[in-house]
Amino acid sequence: MMKNRIDDTVILDQFKTHLINNTGMEQRYIEHYLKWIALYLNEQVKSTKQLSAIAFSNDLALSNKYADWQIKQAKTAVNLFMQFRSSNYSIPKPIIKTDVCWEQLKEQNRRQLRLMHKSLQTEKTYQRWLVDFITYTQTSADLISADDLKRYLTYLAVKRKVAQATQKQAFNALLFFYRHILHIRIENLDGTIMSKQSSRLPLVLTRNEVKRVLYQLKDPYLLMAELIYGSGIRLNECLNLRIKDLDFERRSLLILSGKGNKDRLTLMPEKIKTRISKHLNYVKTLYEADRQNNISGVMLPDALCRKYPNASTTWSWFWVFPSHKLSIDPYSNTVRRFHIYPSTLQKAFKTAVSSSGITKNASIHTLRHSFATSLIEAGYDIRTIQELLGHSDLSTTMIYTHVANKNKLGVKSPFDSL
Repeated sequence: MMKNRIDDTVILDQFKTHLINNTGMEQRYIEHYLKWIALYLNEQVKSTKQLSAIAFSNDLALSNKYADWQIKQAKTAVNLFMQFRSSNYSIPKPIIKTDVCWEQLKEQNRRQLRLMHKSLQTEKTYQRWLVDFITYTQTSADLISADDLKRYLTYLAVKRKVAQATQKQAFNALLFFYRHILHIRIENLDGTIMSKQSSRLPLVLTRNEVKRVLYQLKDPYLLMAELIYGSGIRLNECLNLRIKDLDFERRSLLILSGKGNKDRLTLMPEKIKTRISKHLNYVKTLYEADRQNNISGVMLPDALCRKYPNASTTWSWFWVFPSHKLSIDPYSNTVRRFHIYPSTLQKAFKTAVSSSGITKNASIHTLRHSFATSLIEAGYDIRTIQELLGHSDLSTTMIYTHVANKNKLGVKSPFDSL
């Protein structure tokens, strides 16, 4: 037994030297790998046959002593150790260390997102999921495979119990990374546990509740909330409105590059046309002040700034709801005027709901749900409502029929007839 312990020490020293000289692995990872191999060698002595990496990791899982990432790390360590012991195998040197490699891959992912004209919000979301994935895997970037993605999606569903939409968002973010950065094809998701689809109804406000909330708001947040409720647009669609997108004569709004990168027309409420005109008089003063101070023009979508270099400084491309403060463009580091920040309106609306005494957990997006429900209750065609909302699938619009009061007006409770 003493001889076995001495032999194990020699083997571990040799394996450590191998990791240092041939993999470029950081010391903190090497120490963890050596601990797993020491445990593996100890279990190997007890076993009557060769203990594989899979069998070893399964034994660790059954013990309920280790986290998933530890079991995965142990399995990787044993695989590397068995390859080291094989005379026909030599581990190729990675070009860079693990941490540096991940940092480079994250930067490549960011550049690819911008090259493909993804929005800033999409970039932040995709990068956030990539960081979470890296934290989960605890694996060198050059060892990542399609199975890691499948295990991560299962982990989200089983351990973190995320909603189906959240899991799908994570999958889309990592699929982009695998496809464009790692160049690894994801053939199927067999064996992956998917989150259960929820069947929750959208939260809506009655007309009276909408009035109570709007009463608590002040401009420009009042006007923005009125526009969202009156036209059914999304929060980001409201924020990204330009002067040229307002058609007062036809009483319509042009929504460019909405969700799914689709364009559509929706209605402009007749009741607030005058208020919008007055608001634009104030906006014009900000625009003229920027021109006098030689402030860079507003951000333009995609490559329009190269095609029309002067468009960013024109009145037609100016924001309908500009921020009163200048900010730094995250793409070009240029100081310019952006639109009102989303959380500013969201916080103002939440405060208004609380002040109105309404107990519903309503958000600014609830106004869009309320818009759709009100149109259905008024008897408008479902296809028309689908076009106004910009839904690709009619079934998405149909869910509002389940919360419309019109369908319930002819039904009386049996209790009322007692």
